[in-house]
Amino acid sequence: METRDGTQAGWELVVDAIGPKVRALRRERGLTLQQLAHAADVSAASVHKVERGDMVPTVTTLLKIAGALEVPIRHFVEDSDAGPLGVRTRWRGVDSAEPVTLTGPAERFRSTGTVLCLEPGAEHRPARRPGECLLVVLAGSVSVVVADETHDLGASEALHFPTRHDHRFTNGGRTVAELITVTVPEP
Repeated sequence: METRDGTQAGWELVVDAIGPKVRALRRERGLTLQQLAHAADVSAASVHKVERGDMVPTVTTLLKIAGALEVPIRHFVEDSDAGPLGVRTRWRGVDSAEPVTLTGPAERFRSTGTVLCLEPGAEHRPARRPGECLLVVLAGSVSVVVADETHDLGASEALHFPTRHDHRFTNGGRTVAELITVTVPEP
């Protein structure tokens, strides 16, 4: 339903966002349509139609999907534009042993950015998922293996690659390697 000025009504924006939110969470969790459907006890065709926006789920169906994805139902119906448009993060001065997430909430953004510090001899093996990754080396050096290709990168170098292949980052140098990765799942 359009308002008098030709824009979409607020509730329609919320309804239109349900499918993409379901799809994003399903993919983030590495589930197929059939796996989500089985876990939610709904048909795979229904999940597919909801994700594509061809069907507005009933409250019962949405509750089942939310339960299977382990999120509250409000995740799908809250206005994702509430609050500031930009999400600010900081990574200096934090424990560098674990990757630090740079990006905002998954319900608002598709890409995920992380800062990763690899000690000499350390290796990081991200999950294999459909999508792509842009890796930027800020300091040190790293060897990146994607499928059977090896790329040796130093500071101020970057590599862009599909994440559907096995991949790993290894620091074979003598100093800490500081990396930023930006991953984007397939739509």
